[in-house]
Amino acid sequence: MPTELPSIILDCDPGHDDAIAILVAARHTRVLGITTVAGNAPLSATTRNAIIVRDLVGLAAPVHSGAERPLIQTPKHADYVHGKSGMDGADLPEPSGPPASTDAVGFIIETCRANEGTWLVPTGPMTNIALALRAAPDLKDRIAGISLMGGGLFGNRTAAAEFNLWCDPEAAHIVFSYGGPLIMAGLDVTHQFQALPHRIEMVRALPGVLARVLADLLDFFSGTYTSRHHGIGGAAVHDPLAVMALTHPELFTVKNAHVDIAMGDPRTMGMTIIDQRDLREVPPGNCEWLTHVQADAAWDVVVEAIAHFSH
Repeated sequence: MPTELPSIILDCDPGHDDAIAILVAARHTRVLGITTVAGNAPLSATTRNAIIVRDLVGLAAPVHSGAERPLIQTPKHADYVHGKSGMDGADLPEPSGPPASTDAVGFIIETCRANEGTWLVPTGPMTNIALALRAAPDLKDRIAGISLMGGGLFGNRTAAAEFNLWCDPEAAHIVFSYGGPLIMAGLDVTHQFQALPHRIEMVRALPGVLARVLADLLDFFSGTYTSRHHGIGGAAVHDPLAVMALTHPELFTVKNAHVDIAMGDPRTMGMTIIDQRDLREVPPGNCEWLTHVQADAAWDVVVEAIAHFSH
């Protein structure tokens, strides 16, 4: 594990798995702020959920709301996975208040300029990140890099595309071509990290309100997965892997690869085209592609973080 906590801005669309990402980030990083985007649910819901989780964890970081729609595409949401609220399944408290601002992009730019070496960690559609990179090209040389959840060798919203990239492929293209360090936690690794029944019970066995809320959320989340898939044992808990790639890199197998984003054709829009050819003409890698995770050890990280904050 790195000796110094990485500084991050977590850009998210909570979402059950985003809630786990916020928790792991609170335990193992210096969270400079949380920015929200429409994705799993509309922006009002994802912002509300981010504030609720931030409050439950006792994190001091501000929450700033951002893009309510993709750069070009029409807005799309995932209530079929996360419920209408974006985090159905638990008795949640009211948020402590409104977001600190509605200018997530401005917050990202100002914070990254003031704190060089910050990691951007997007776990939803990458609209805010793309807008920040376009508005402030100097961020490329100021940030440590971008560790994202999205993409992979197969899709979930379509046969080709993972949900986050399918929602805003134009934003994803900007992010994947920005030219700095990039880490991709795609579906091929996140589907190795499931909220299996015995793992949810590890959470439920912990004392405190936070553990109970998260166990209830994971039960609901896994129910939507097992009801929609033929052979999955529980929900794929995607988003915390983008955080753990920075905080627990020893848990992952990584390949350097050149990855491009498909746009235009509705059948492939948002697909990550991972160039695996053994040819000299293949462009240099632009992405550290997570291919495998030690799932039991990674779940232990989640459980320990919950135990730390749950009272």
